[in-house]
Amino acid sequence: MSKLNIIILMALVTYIPRMLPMVFLKNMRLAPWLNRFLRFIPYASLGALIFPGALFSVTPPLAAAGGIITSAVLAFMGRSLIAVFASGVMAVYILLLII
Repeated sequence: MSKLNIIILMALVTYIPRMLPMVFLKNMRLAPWLNRFLRFIPYASLGALIFPGALFSVTPPLAAAGGIITSAVLAFMGRSLIAVFASGVMAVYILLLII
């Protein structure tokens, strides 16, 4: 089997399971509580993917935790993404100098 055939088959195997629910369930109305629940899944999965890597990115992890907390507080206060990111990095840097 050639590489092109393998790539085409992999694309089909990946595309079909994503396309079928959109085609067959597009007119289906979900319960409001299920819609609210599904809106939070991207944020939860993103947090689950990022948090462990961010926590153990520097040694000691306490400095990383300080950066995460700083970023979370600023994000909760509605600051811009640049401010949240830069403040988190600065907090980690300062904590690494102190610790």
